[in-house]
Amino acid sequence: MNIAIVNDSPMACEALRRVIVSSGMHHIAWMATDGNSAVEQTQKLLPDLILMDMIMPVMDGVDATRIIMSETPCPILVVTASVDANSNKVYQALGFGAMDAVNTPVLNSASSPAASGAILLEKISILGKLFQDPPPRLSKKERSTSQTGVREPLIVIGCSAGGPAALSQVLSSLPADFNYPIVIIQHLDSEFASGLCQWLASKCRIPVNILHAGTHPEKGTALLAGTNDHLVLREDGQLYYQDTPIDLPYRPSVDVFFESVALHWKGSILAVILTGMGRDGALGTKAIRDAGGHTIVQNKESSLVFGMPKATIALGAAVEILALNDIGPGICSWASALGTRPIPISKSKHK
Repeated sequence: MNIAIVNDSPMACEALRRVIVSSGMHHIAWMATDGNSAVEQTQKLLPDLILMDMIMPVMDGVDATRIIMSETPCPILVVTASVDANSNKVYQALGFGAMDAVNTPVLNSASSPAASGAILLEKISILGKLFQDPPPRLSKKERSTSQTGVREPLIVIGCSAGGPAALSQVLSSLPADFNYPIVIIQHLDSEFASGLCQWLASKCRIPVNILHAGTHPEKGTALLAGTNDHLVLREDGQLYYQDTPIDLPYRPSVDVFFESVALHWKGSILAVILTGMGRDGALGTKAIRDAGGHTIVQNKESSLVFGMPKATIALGAAVEILALNDIGPGICSWASALGTRPIPISKSKHK
């Protein structure tokens, strides 16, 4: 991969350069010492990945991420001295489309570049895999037709780059008395799940909680997957985490979760795909539609990154294609229609 480094600290730049070179697989595309220079450099030479610091002169990493993702979209990994200390800016950057975040590696005499930068290199490897062809479809099984233990309706949401901001807009539009369970898969390292959950809860009228293994979907509550393992729904309706399939770069995977929902949930299902880089979620959304569920996909115009929605639409899995500000009301309309009329799944609505 050709990787760009954006950081105003000479020591941090050298640490990052040495880690990248030590891998033997990646190259330095260019380096910039402030966000404005990064925007200009990206326009001249688009790298495969940008390592973006948050605190810089002239223009910080948040604004640089916002402009780059708007004008010349490119995968961005936040690399800052302390993710915890700069959490507010980190979450803003994630909302503008950064893929993940990691602390800047520190190189000293007691640690080799490979050892101190192992986490960074792992993140880079994962992001690199996101743009490869998706692996073969997960094992296909027939959905149970038994009506024993019919459950209430379930809403499942999948998103990636730009997802935090999109989730905030969708969830905040739901009324306080919204009484259906919601389960969310957002591509994000487990280190940030708790902070994202708190941030979303502060903006919404319904509770937003981290999902713990062994629980069931909760009425009127949005549950956020909170580990780097895959979330799955079992036949008894309980939610669990599992490490397989191991070869999927998306962790947790929207496809893995959605396909388990299509297989095991005995009530009505609404699947929602929001902004995101890559293709995760397309196969799972198609499985839910094929099982008789309803699907809503964010449209191109309102998507910060149109990768996941585009792949879902291309697969014929979208029932409705809506602008972001129409998705919350669309969820409410679907919920209101339950029990009064069938949900149409034969054609898409484009906006």
